[in-house]
Amino acid sequence: MNFSVVPKDRANANRVANHAVRMLVILMFSSLAAVAQNAAQAGNTATPFSVRATHLLGFEGTKNTCNGTLSLQDDSLQFQQNGKPAAKISIDSVRNIFLGGESKQVGGLPMTLGKAAVPFGGGRAVSLFSHKKYDTVTLEYVDSDAGIHGAIFQINKGQGEALKTQLAARGVAASPAGEGPTKQSAAEATNANK
Repeated sequence: MNFSVVPKDRANANRVANHAVRMLVILMFSSLAAVAQNAAQAGNTATPFSVRATHLLGFEGTKNTCNGTLSLQDDSLQFQQNGKPAAKISIDSVRNIFLGGESKQVGGLPMTLGKAAVPFGGGRAVSLFSHKKYDTVTLEYVDSDAGIHGAIFQINKGQGEALKTQLAARGVAASPAGEGPTKQSAAEATNANK
């Protein structure tokens, strides 16, 4: 049952070599085409963006602490709960976006009891692995009456940067990482009102 891959004569060897070279060239060109297609899709800023999110507070027409889908559709940013109409704002009305991070302990009562049952203070080590990290996204936007509003959303870790990039590509100002809204000092506010 031994099979030989080596051809018996020189003509067959040349055909096999030519066929292998052709297949290699085809593979290289198809991979280059795939890379070019991915680059073209990445450069397209009008692609829709959608992510599962929890609305914490501030978005008009939406209950606090509810789950839904936060998406960018054409020229609007919308949050839609399951089975309810979407709450929308124009992307042009968004003035700034701020990113933050947060972690939340998961597991509930069973995890708490498990930590208590681990001997010799091992529950602290369990706590290290029982946290889930989230991104918090704060949007500052203007309504139709020129009133300034803010909305806070909680999304999975890493997706906040993608949303910030999508909004920045559409002309929204984005604060540097780690910087949030700052309070104006009383002296600055007095000088600004003069």
